Amino acid sequence: LPGVGTTFSLAFRSLTHTTATMRPILLKGHERPLTYLKYNHEGDLMFSCAKDHHPSVWYSDSGDRLGTYVGHNGAVWSCDVTRDSARLITASADQTAILWDVQTGRELFKRPFEGPARFTQFSVGGKMAIVTTDPFMGSEPTIQVLAINEERDEISEPVMKLCGPKGRITRAVWGPLNKTILSTGEDGVIRKWDVESGKQIEEVEAHGKVVQDLEMSLDGSYFLTCSLDKTAKLWDSHTLEVIKTYKLERPLNACTIQPLLEHVILGGGQDASQVTTTGGAAGKFEAMFYHKIFETHLGGVKGHFGPINALAVHPDGRSFASGGEDGYVRVHHFDADYFHMK
Repeated sequence: LPGVGTTFSLAFRSLTHTTATMRPILLKGHERPLTYLKYNHEGDLMFSCAKDHHPSVWYSDSGDRLGTYVGHNGAVWSCDVTRDSARLITASADQTAILWDVQTGRELFKRPFEGPARFTQFSVGGKMAIVTTDPFMGSEPTIQVLAINEERDEISEPVMKLCGPKGRITRAVWGPLNKTILSTGEDGVIRKWDVESGKQIEEVEAHGKVVQDLEMSLDGSYFLTCSLDKTAKLWDSHTLEVIKTYKLERPLNACTIQPLLEHVILGGGQDASQVTTTGGAAGKFEAMFYHKIFETHLGGVKGHFGPINALAVHPDGRSFASGGEDGYVRVHHFDADYFHMK
């Protein structure tokens, strides 16, 4: 594989230095703003979605682009890949979700919806998938549970359709053992749904504005949310109680959990419509590192010329990627000093 075994001497400096500069690998494969980033289970591949209709796949180590998935006619808002990296599912503003063959880039099945598809995620085991749809032309926002027919490579009609939330549903993720679904959106409320009955179990007022991202921990015991209200919060998955709160001075669009260290990474910045009126420093477009337990600010990684819309950490915790309004994906490999921060 290209890139495997390549040694990078990118002169990284520790985040503890106030003059910290991390030299990234710049991935320029999209013509429009990035919307979502996703690593596969092994971490050798990274998938990127953007508003330019064509999701891409890259070697995460070297930044070489493997190819694109051509078939959507609208912005692609999110994607997910099966544990064995065989199938990819994408959700798009063209009111469809598409199942792809990861290796060949072939479109296997296209499932239409009544409104734009916003978020998608495979269940544990890959037998089902969630797709959320936006309100559109009188249709209400929904969370739809779809069965994946692996033999015929088809996406079924919705097995279950969850309704109730007002406004756009930005995230809907599987809880432990696929027994529950956690959703959030424009109303700032986190809702827990029972998959078997399709009923809402619990809800909690989480944020004062739109919740832009929700990231589940590896073991499913807690999750992280971030919002345009300039806060990110860590939650107990079982009780929906707030464990930690991280307060920033910028709206947040993306958040992720570092699997190796007790860190969370947060990204956002001034709204894209205001970007031309200010410089990069004033717009606050860094990826910010916070201590997960002590809530302290550890440092930031600059580079984007617009708000950060997507963040993802490599499964081994030794690199992370950010996707911005500027159309670039920046892949940062951490140096040794980062893992020995005091």
